[in-house]
Amino acid sequence: MITCNVTFDLYKSNMAARLLSKTFLLPVRGRFAVSALSYPARCKSSGQPLTQEVSEELSDEAIFSHEHVELRRSLNKIIENDINPHVDEWENAKIFPAHQVFKKLGDAGFLGVNRPPEYGGLGLDYSYNVAVAEELGNIKCGAIPMAIGVQTDMATPALARFGSDLVKKEFLAPSISGDKVACLGVSEVGAGSDVSSIKTTAKKSGGDYIINGGKMWTTNGLQADWMCLLANTSDGPPHRNKSLICLPMDLPGIEKAKIDKIGMWSSDTAQIFLEDVRVPQSYLIGDEGMGFTYQMLQFQEERLWGAAASIVPLDTVINETAEYTKQRKIFGQPLLNNQAVHFKLAELQTEVECLRSLIYRATGMYIQGKDVTKLASMAKLKGGRLAREVTDCCLQYWGGMGYTSDVMVSRAHRDFRLLSIGGGADEVMMSIIAKYMGTLPKLKPQ
Repeated sequence: MITCNVTFDLYKSNMAARLLSKTFLLPVRGRFAVSALSYPARCKSSGQPLTQEVSEELSDEAIFSHEHVELRRSLNKIIENDINPHVDEWENAKIFPAHQVFKKLGDAGFLGVNRPPEYGGLGLDYSYNVAVAEELGNIKCGAIPMAIGVQTDMATPALARFGSDLVKKEFLAPSISGDKVACLGVSEVGAGSDVSSIKTTAKKSGGDYIINGGKMWTTNGLQADWMCLLANTSDGPPHRNKSLICLPMDLPGIEKAKIDKIGMWSSDTAQIFLEDVRVPQSYLIGDEGMGFTYQMLQFQEERLWGAAASIVPLDTVINETAEYTKQRKIFGQPLLNNQAVHFKLAELQTEVECLRSLIYRATGMYIQGKDVTKLASMAKLKGGRLAREVTDCCLQYWGGMGYTSDVMVSRAHRDFRLLSIGGGADEVMMSIIAKYMGTLPKLKPQ
């Protein structure tokens, strides 16, 4: 590390200016100790001794700049002041106040980081979403970050990219500000990872769609103000007969039922029943019949976000397990002294770093406009598998304490098991990867 003067103007673009006005925490000019590798165009040796004036996090990630770090610090203040003090209460209640939390985040600009400024977003690139996803991992449960991710990276990407000005003003802008809570309606009772097999229909009647069917595993479903709904709008081929529609959740014909889960307790999950629900055709996102394609594109962000949000919790599980095993004595020695334990923790930490590098590589390619479906699927697969391994191995080292609900590792074990299921199961990720490798067999028609 070298001491160097870094002069940067956060008002160099409207996007950064919005970031400054939203958070009130980013300095306009500052002097920082940063890595010359991270800021080659900005730094030069001052001739002074090596020093470190700020956290290593400023310079240890190739895709992150000082602005990313300041964004994370601003978010962390909200997490520590307004979210973490209440997590245990919300987990016990098995629901958190989504409107209250989302409004706080929306006011600070965290619900529209890469969304257009004209609809309230910050207009930054997707690397900032990844930075936010990582920082949300400091929330002391998996449920609330997941609910936030549904709002920012699962229900709104297609709307922001393909929606008309009308639907963006009515649904995107209030979702970015935190005035509305969103949910995603894709999975059904008989159609989870196989998106093409959904049965919900939206048939034209005058200037409206009449919607019948239902959705399953709907995160935020009980509290949502609107749903990004995938429905069949014609009888054509399954990959060309679907459309995405903005569906207000207070319309006649919509019923909701809460689903009890083994983990992600504070995030409400609902089954949604739709019977003759009438919605204007103007609430269509993009072109009719393009919903499947839009949803597949949307999955890139969803899967990268989900993998990124797991990084900090996995680090935390490993670090807290190391600390616990230092204190826990077995046959007169700290448990950590056993080679089987400290070697395994070293191996797990290495795997987490590999996952982090994969996510960053995919993110770097994505913001360059490249197709990262294969890498996003790999990150999702690796994240789910690693979450299972880390939480299971570490829980074992906690012994009887690990089997209680009072420690972080047991909550992580419950919560992050979902990563191998939600957003496309591991097996679907492997099929996608195999397809890109050219090794997926072509099934013969039956």
